[in-house]
Amino acid sequence: MARLAVLSYHTSPLAQPGTGDGGGMNVCVRELSSALARLGHEVDVYTRRESAAVNDTIVVEPGFRVRHITAGPPRVLERHELPLYVDDYADGIAAAFRCSGLPEALHANYWLSGVAGHRLKHDFSIPLITTFHTLEHVKAETFEPESPERAEQEHRIIDCSDAVLASCDVEVEQIVHHYHADPSRVHVVPHGVEHAFFAPGYRPQARRALGFAAEVPLALFVGRLQSLKGVDLALDTVIELHRRGTPIHLAIVGGPSGPGGRSTLEGLRRRVANAGVIDHVSFVAPQPHELLSTWFRAADVTLVPSRAESFGLVALESAACGTPVVASRVGGLVTLVDSGATGLLVEERSPEVWADAVAWVLDEERATSLSTNAVILAQNYTWRAAAERVRDLSAQLRSSALVTCP
Repeated sequence: MARLAVLSYHTSPLAQPGTGDGGGMNVCVRELSSALARLGHEVDVYTRRESAAVNDTIVVEPGFRVRHITAGPPRVLERHELPLYVDDYADGIAAAFRCSGLPEALHANYWLSGVAGHRLKHDFSIPLITTFHTLEHVKAETFEPESPERAEQEHRIIDCSDAVLASCDVEVEQIVHHYHADPSRVHVVPHGVEHAFFAPGYRPQARRALGFAAEVPLALFVGRLQSLKGVDLALDTVIELHRRGTPIHLAIVGGPSGPGGRSTLEGLRRRVANAGVIDHVSFVAPQPHELLSTWFRAADVTLVPSRAESFGLVALESAACGTPVVASRVGGLVTLVDSGATGLLVEERSPEVWADAVAWVLDEERATSLSTNAVILAQNYTWRAAAERVRDLSAQLRSSALVTCP
């Protein structure tokens, strides 16, 4: 049995995905930690306290605890404020280590946690494993840069990490190419899906449960409402289908995220009104993760029009429910959508091209085969398998010399 300290500075695994900074990373940290605990390991997730009322420690399940560290004011921080309190966060974790003993390994998630993990590795001589979830150079290449500081810090963290986890081969190539990482220290650990929740079901019943008509095709977008996720393209695709006379309803499940999140939502609402599709678009508040399965089962197609995506958990969970995916041909999505077999990958960001792709997926003659193939593909991904890979890697690192900082 090993002890693992998981660093998740800017968002808690207990936070609601789909709004604010909560998204696929929250799910990944929570599910991987849970899977490791079920393998018999002790996992402490350290996150920044966002409320004075929250308990110092929350036991999620045996072997899996979330520990809240006071770092800055106990409130939700704006994105530009987050780097200001990373040192306080690292100080709080260091104090916890001195009280309760050292873990066998650190697992930092996202670059801000990586900054703290880099320091803690040197302070305590503990192996550092890092998962970035998103990379500054990739975002800058496909969307827009965040800050030069972030890119510089990611370089330093990668240079000193004893292991960097990538969700797929595409992400390995990005890390090696953009950051000149040592390929021997970059390990593929695909994320998983909780098949107890995300599994095929009876679509008409799921539609009735959510209040949607059974006879009208339903397209689904799940994610944070921000430009990076491409929700505007999902909406324009449905508007284009209506222009062609194709009846379809779009459910947008998620909330505003980031500095431009509120304006993104307001722009979507204006676009819906101006296009005259108010009766054909539903804006749905972020849903508890386990309840998303009903939405996937209800949908005929899930749209994932992200501009960048390191993995694409939504696409995997949709596939596990037997719902085909139309997705951007970017990042990890190319490994989760077998184009032509489980859905379609689209190069262009044109509503006309996306509408063609959705129409192809909705064809009744291929619906059953797309659904079946999607379920078969998703069966290859489990959180237990991911946890076993992290367990084995942690054991290997504990018996090896630490990587020396350049």
